[in-house]
Amino acid sequence: MLSTPLLSRGLNTSRIAASPLWLGARSHVQGGLLRRSATTESAAAAKGKIKEAAATGAVKDVSKSFAERNPFVFQLGVATAKTSAADIMVQVVVDRKKWDEIDWKRNGIFVVFGFAYLGGFQYWLMVNKFSKWFPTRQRFAQLSLGEKIRDTAGMADALKMVAFDVFVHLPLIYFPSYYTCKEIVTGTSWNPIDWIRDGCMKYWNNKEEDCLAMIKLWGPSDCLQFSMPIHISMPFRHMVSFFWTAYVSFTRGGGEEVEPTKVKRRLSVSGDSA
Repeated sequence: MLSTPLLSRGLNTSRIAASPLWLGARSHVQGGLLRRSATTESAAAAKGKIKEAAATGAVKDVSKSFAERNPFVFQLGVATAKTSAADIMVQVVVDRKKWDEIDWKRNGIFVVFGFAYLGGFQYWLMVNKFSKWFPTRQRFAQLSLGEKIRDTAGMADALKMVAFDVFVHLPLIYFPSYYTCKEIVTGTSWNPIDWIRDGCMKYWNNKEEDCLAMIKLWGPSDCLQFSMPIHISMPFRHMVSFFWTAYVSFTRGGGEEVEPTKVKRRLSVSGDSA
């Protein structure tokens, strides 16, 4: 037979265990443990999803071509190389020069112009600025041909880009820049104002022929370019520009004959003897 103190202690323990206060405390502790466990599991799941997303992104990035991952660098290289190659082709095939007779100074005009203007400025204009000025461009480029035809807003922006390129960019920015760059290398003065003035005067004298040829080539070409994905559109433009550069090199690449007094004046300004 149990003693009275032991019975009393057992009864007290039973009462405490059965009391609402004790049950509430135990429930609170158990709930905290469950919440902590759930939080730990959620954190682990989140980390797992982040790792999985990172791995998936890395796989997708690796699966992309170099042009997709580095669109600016890729088209910059294409613009520079094709501009130089087009001029060399004209000198060798059309002008019938031997390799040791190539005018590398003339070719240097096209290398600098292809790198700085065609690869640098045109990318800034036709990718960075056009994406802001014509907001449907990127979405429109991803659509199929049938979807493009039904997308009136995208078609309107594409036509605006073509009009801007043909009537603003090429006649008002491209040609003056090209003729000025040419004067820097082949001109008779070291004054930058003379480079701009002489270059723009030569462009003005050739404007009808140059602009007509420009519209014939770049009008249809732009209609294709501005419906392509951005990472393809600029390399496509540079490939079309290969033939345009060949035309410009053939018709405008050589330096004009200059008067001996002008040459002597330039040599004296540079510090050389005539």
